[in-house]
Amino acid sequence: MVTSSSFRGLGSKCRALMAAAKSSSAATSTYTASIKPRSSSKKSLSPPSPSPSSPPPPSPSPSSPPPASSSSPTRGGIFKTVTVSPQLGEFLGAHEASRNYAVKKVWEYIKARDLQDPANKKVIHTDEKLKTIFDGKDKVEFLEVARLLSQHFIKTEK
Repeated sequence: MVTSSSFRGLGSKCRALMAAAKSSSAATSTYTASIKPRSSSKKSLSPPSPSPSSPPPPSPSPSSPPPASSSSPTRGGIFKTVTVSPQLGEFLGAHEASRNYAVKKVWEYIKARDLQDPANKKVIHTDEKLKTIFDGKDKVEFLEVARLLSQHFIKTEK
């Protein structure tokens, strides 16, 4: 076990070491202050300052609207509106629809009429109206809905 009396013998040596450390740090600070920083070969990351002869770039005024594009953005994938089969068109009430809209309306119909099996929510019991778009099946699993609906979207050649 180390006692405080064993540190007493080091007291004078410790003070001498601390004094040497302080004097060397003071010398180092004066040495580093006299050294000029090296110029870096890398370019500065800050943006270049504009030259006084060039005019400043025009800033957009907050009151002016952004430039309008010449046409509306095209939507593709499941959001693209395409022609649907007569059966799905009758169900949706429209001859053109997006896949997203069709699936949304089918699920709204299923939920509104409580056609899901209470014991297994993955199974849908179809009524006469759903049978027209689900190939006459009495029961359909929810993973089949997108596949069964895809045959009702008429592909067009580009």
